Amino acid sequence: MHGVCLKRVDNIKFLGLYIDSQLSSSLWRPRNDVRLSDSYFHGTSDRPLLGKTIGEALQNSAEKHPNKNAFVYGTEGDRHTYSQLLDEVDRLAAGFLSIGITKGDRVGMWGPNIKEWILTQYTCARIGAILVNVNPAYRLQELEYAINKVGMKAIVAPQTFKTQDYYGMLVELCPELNTAKPAKLQSKRLPDLRSVIMATQENLNGTLKFDDVRQMGGEKRHDIEKLGRELQFDDPINLQFTSGTTGHPKGCVLTHHNIVNNAYMCGHGLDYCKENAVLCSTLPLYHCGGCVVGSLAAMVHGATCVLPAPSHETEKILQSIQNEKCTVIMGTPTIYIDTFNHPKLRDYDTSSMSIGGIGATPCPPELLKLFETKMNMSVVVMYGMTESSPVSNMTRIGDSAEIILNTVGRPVDHVEVKVVDPQTKKIVPVNERGEVCMRGYSVMRGYWKNPEQTAETIDEEGWLHSGDIGVMNENGYFNIVGRIKDMIIRGGTNIFPTEIENLIHQHPKVENVQIVAVPDERMGEELCACVKLKHGETSSADEIKAFCQKQIAHYKIPRYVEFVDSFPMTATLKVQKYELTRIMTEKLGL
Repeated sequence: MHGVCLKRVDNIKFLGLYIDSQLSSSLWRPRNDVRLSDSYFHGTSDRPLLGKTIGEALQNSAEKHPNKNAFVYGTEGDRHTYSQLLDEVDRLAAGFLSIGITKGDRVGMWGPNIKEWILTQYTCARIGAILVNVNPAYRLQELEYAINKVGMKAIVAPQTFKTQDYYGMLVELCPELNTAKPAKLQSKRLPDLRSVIMATQENLNGTLKFDDVRQMGGEKRHDIEKLGRELQFDDPINLQFTSGTTGHPKGCVLTHHNIVNNAYMCGHGLDYCKENAVLCSTLPLYHCGGCVVGSLAAMVHGATCVLPAPSHETEKILQSIQNEKCTVIMGTPTIYIDTFNHPKLRDYDTSSMSIGGIGATPCPPELLKLFETKMNMSVVVMYGMTESSPVSNMTRIGDSAEIILNTVGRPVDHVEVKVVDPQTKKIVPVNERGEVCMRGYSVMRGYWKNPEQTAETIDEEGWLHSGDIGVMNENGYFNIVGRIKDMIIRGGTNIFPTEIENLIHQHPKVENVQIVAVPDERMGEELCACVKLKHGETSSADEIKAFCQKQIAHYKIPRYVEFVDSFPMTATLKVQKYELTRIMTEKLGL
């Protein structure tokens, strides 16, 4: 059966939970008598898509909630109300117009979670310039590639942050900055770049100060609303880089329609629509999760978004929750583990918290226990990819522990998801493995000036092929068992690391675990479990292996068990498995 029948429940006990019909998306559930036979599910809804641009959404929120906090930056009290935000954005937009930035121009934002990131995000949206999210950890080669790949006309960055010397790297790439007039750069290596805008109070050669650009608009400010009326919600407005199998980042082209509606639907699923909603967003803004499910989703719903610190600082998260009475938090498993195990956790009042959003993976059992026992919070699991704006699936508030522990939810409203055989491309029966594909409003326009890779990822019928191996059950809930490219082939047998990681996570001494492949002359690849123990615990390889023996087939038991103090991480605090593989291969002398 293709499709799903939905039933509304009003203030009744349903699946063991009392559900109030006034509570956002938690009021919809599949009927108990519906069972799917094929791995296809369509997220149906009586909630229509929004036909508006980001700039229109900001203006609407400012009109509805002029005095409500829109964004809070750090723990020192710096903030914008919605009316202040719109005013600051339009001042900066006029400044952008005055230096020649207009609709369709690419503007890079290169830096951590700072106020200037938010202002640049919405300024670009107001005038139709395409915001390019640049990883704040990029170094020279990566930055040069990103700027030239999309033809950035301007880039905004702080002068420095931690070990990153942003201005120094720009000067190294284009020494012409030393003699260039501001907004008149002519660079041999970066031929499209004209303006370098620095979030600093220092006068730096060849650059404009961010605050000065805000003062430069003059009469241009009168053009903002007129220009906004000419923008269409299907216009491209955001370029986000995602890693490809070739190793070169690909630029995902996202439209207003893509990300406004994904933000809107996700916000409903996380209760941003409640009057007192205050989001603590710990994800990097350059990442699609932080940019869309964090900043944009809060804005679309007129909620408050708190950015605890420019980068991950656990105690700043706790301070922000207490100071701003946050009700929802977005983070990764690593961020939550750090926060819930922080020695000063009980020094802070976190009683306002009710929901924790977690991305990309089912919630590990030990983490769910921490949510329930230490924070008394519900968990919402989300899944997707940058190419899908980013969320295609999510669990619902009130879903059972079994669902939260074993799935990444059902498709969000207005999105179709199916599981297909990777070779035949035919839909597989429920409970069988295959590649997860999605279709709907959220699918990207394509990769920037890369029709070949776009065609490889989005087929002729409009299905986005994720590269993830997943299983859908008869109720339309999905579990992701691995990446096609991360699959370990041991002696000709396909093994997906996620299953083994989820098992070892249940060991009472284990805080985190990652399974990687290491080379083996006989089997081709062998499994190596990289285990981080909880503070003060000791264990052995034999103990970990014995824990696995009665739970999984013998060939899935890791041959190697190595104990580690930390994992190599990306800027979004995700484990770099390829780097972990290299480290383990070298350590084991393979």
